[in-house]
Amino acid sequence: MAMKFRAHDTFYIRKGWLNKGLRNIVAHRDVFVTRDKARNPMDVLGIGANMVKALRYWMQAVGLSEEPKKGQRYQKLTELGTIIFENDPYIEEMGTLWLLQYQLAKNKEEATAWYFFFNEFNMVEFSREDYIQALQNFVVMEQDEASIRSLADDFNCIINTYVPRTREANTMSPENNMDCPFGELGLVDVLRKDRSNIIYRKSSPTAETIHPWIALAVIYDQAEGKTEIRLNRLLSQPCHIGKVFGLDPITLIEVLHQAERTELLKIVRTAGLDYIKLAGGYCFADCVRKYYEEIVR
Repeated sequence: MAMKFRAHDTFYIRKGWLNKGLRNIVAHRDVFVTRDKARNPMDVLGIGANMVKALRYWMQAVGLSEEPKKGQRYQKLTELGTIIFENDPYIEEMGTLWLLQYQLAKNKEEATAWYFFFNEFNMVEFSREDYIQALQNFVVMEQDEASIRSLADDFNCIINTYVPRTREANTMSPENNMDCPFGELGLVDVLRKDRSNIIYRKSSPTAETIHPWIALAVIYDQAEGKTEIRLNRLLSQPCHIGKVFGLDPITLIEVLHQAERTELLKIVRTAGLDYIKLAGGYCFADCVRKYYEEIVR
């Protein structure tokens, strides 16, 4: 599988960008590639040329849109993108952010640095150098290659994605003073900093921020038809809920207890084998739709 680095051209997701992408793709599926002077992408989207390129990438990386690998290049909304556009087009709900976080963190091909950060990089407290070295080793092990500059730019973009700008105030330029909505998830924080180095820390979110139907969406998606999954797998296997949401064991159990109230999931405790049992008949999209139905009520 090919890996992709620095496809964002150093631009992290700004507030309002994803809504801009959603509504313009619906209006004109070729908005990112049109050569029509009357519909120049920069004029239509209201952002510069490099930002247009970045937004085109981000729409796909977070699972909102897709485009053909061959032939005419255009974008269309994915099933998830369509559901979100119909229910939360301005990306205001916390559940929507968690859904996009899941899509991004499991996207090994399009967002390799993000996949690695959440699924393979196990340091809780780390510096820029710690992460870049570990990612470089991972790339070599996967028999791929990438420049150190690209890996460093991806690290900077990850930090800008999850750490609110106020925490990095002394290291950013004024024109870059715009938060990414993913900062609301509370997954990364600044632990300490001095003149020469900054130490970051992965943080576990609170269980209350993860709606039961969002948790079920991720669990069902990764279950791939299985009805029994060991708790240890949920916590530690790549792309499962524990990894992509940065959950510690206590928070994972709290999230699962909340999901039990839907009666689609049951925690089973046996001697040396703790697992969850899922009711059949549900898939990722079903759970996502139920989430939006639930919050409307």
